[in-house]
Amino acid sequence: MRAERAFSLLELLIVIVLISVLLVVAVERLLRLRFEAERVSVQSTIAAMRSGLYIEFAAAAAAGQGARIDGAAGSNPVLRLSEKPEGYAGEFFGADPKLFEPGTWYFDTRERALVYVVRFPEQFVTPLPDPPRVRLAVEPDYDDLDRDGRFDPGRDPVRGLKLVALERYHWKVPGGKQK
Repeated sequence: MRAERAFSLLELLIVIVLISVLLVVAVERLLRLRFEAERVSVQSTIAAMRSGLYIEFAAAAAAGQGARIDGAAGSNPVLRLSEKPEGYAGEFFGADPKLFEPGTWYFDTRERALVYVVRFPEQFVTPLPDPPRVRLAVEPDYDDLDRDGRFDPGRDPVRGLKLVALERYHWKVPGGKQK
């Protein structure tokens, strides 16, 4: 006759504890990946807009269209992308950032700033009051040698148009480092 053996209460308890520990570790890593995915998504969207600004500047400078460059300051950088970023809500005049869902991009036409409302604020640091957000603006990046407030092709050393943060911010990463 074959002896049947069942789990003892102690063995069952050990299995439950091990599974619980593995679940806690897995959830922690998934949360970290969620924060990292948002950070990388925002950074790549900003990089794409910076590339669009560079292309805009190069095309206008090559065509001798200084006014087009001067007019780009304070403009909406999303308009230079072939596809709008996921969560782009459009342009608004003086919009209250509290009205937007986390993970939303929008352009404030009064402030002339592109705004991203952070989805996972636990890993984001900014001096702005709630909701945590990134505010960016398009600025000219050339030396106005004759100080007339305009880009002069052939005279001003050119670097381009730049997308700058209006307030300092950083993303926290595990281990206390900043990105």
